[in-house]
Amino acid sequence: MKKTVLAAAIAGLPFAAYAETAPSNAEMWQIIKQQQREIERLTAEQRQADSKINATADAVEKTATVADWANRTTIGGYGEHHFNHFKDKDDKVDAHRFVLFVGHQFSDTVRFFSEVELEHGLSVDTSCNGVTAVDGQKLDCGSTGPGEVELEQAYIAWDFTQGHTLTMGQFLVPVGIINETHEPDTFYGVERNNVEKEILPATWWETGVMVSGEILPGLRYNAALHSGLKIDPTGNGAIRGGRQKSAKATAEDLAYTGRLVFNGISGLELAATYQHQQDVTQGAGDDGEADLIELQARYQWQNLTLTALAAEWDINGTSFVANGSDKQEGQYVEASYKLTPAVGVFVRQGEWDNRANSGADTEIEQIDVGVNYWLTKSVVIKADVSEQDGAKDDDSINLGLGWSF
Repeated sequence: MKKTVLAAAIAGLPFAAYAETAPSNAEMWQIIKQQQREIERLTAEQRQADSKINATADAVEKTATVADWANRTTIGGYGEHHFNHFKDKDDKVDAHRFVLFVGHQFSDTVRFFSEVELEHGLSVDTSCNGVTAVDGQKLDCGSTGPGEVELEQAYIAWDFTQGHTLTMGQFLVPVGIINETHEPDTFYGVERNNVEKEILPATWWETGVMVSGEILPGLRYNAALHSGLKIDPTGNGAIRGGRQKSAKATAEDLAYTGRLVFNGISGLELAATYQHQQDVTQGAGDDGEADLIELQARYQWQNLTLTALAAEWDINGTSFVANGSDKQEGQYVEASYKLTPAVGVFVRQGEWDNRANSGADTEIEQIDVGVNYWLTKSVVIKADVSEQDGAKDDDSINLGLGWSF
């Protein structure tokens, strides 16, 4: 009997302890509310943490997007300053060119390129600062300056298949040596040579479409359909004056340009360009059918480079025949030698004539001798002497500073 009572007492101890320590309903409700508040606090902290994580992820994504855009966008440019001492006229100092490039790679096969240029340092003179007259004399405020602001290139290039590209927009015409590559650190002489300037006429850009690529190893091609020249038949008929620069250009008559370039032999490059335009007056003359043929060769052997170029225009039309501009031609040869990697010397002889059939002495001859000194691969100091004979006598001593990046 005693054992039974003792066992019962021992078995009932936990229940007695629980009865003494178990919370009441009110206390239990307080505990539940406290736990709920803790759950809500932890939930809010989790939401805040998630928000910070999402914000960080967005910032990382935006940074990655900006970094990717920057990696696919290129900025460059070039510029030139010139000093010209002339024999028979005033000396000149000229901020000849300042050019900026912007390009962007949209994908592995589609890219954009542009070129904006300021020539001769000033396009519009705004120096009057609101003053229109001094001592009763009217000032020429806001007049056109000696320079121009020009969009030289703005095109999309699409590599539509392996080794072949379609160019659409405003681009440099594939002709000559300096028209497509004219950064000052890439050629000899302070000024660009006059044969390519007056006959081709560099720098020459048009708007249209062009296909280019490699036909065979060492043989490349360009084929373009683009806006054409517009030459005033009542003027002197000079080719350079016919450039419309894609500025609300008359496009009644387009031009076709084809080019082949061979560089399959080490050190040698040969190129030929043909262009046809049915009417270079854009309907303003009685005819104006024009054909250009341009040939060039360049051979580099060790430190010696030899260059030759010849170009000729044949233009129909009574106005062109009347002033002799139905035939316009030019050619030059150049030899250059690198004395050191930083110093090169050159001599160039050229002649050109924009009225070769006039019967008058209209041909101009020029000899240039000079030196280039490259401070770095893309910064150059130039000096040369130019001597002209024939229809124009414009001898000069020239100094130049050029760069590209």
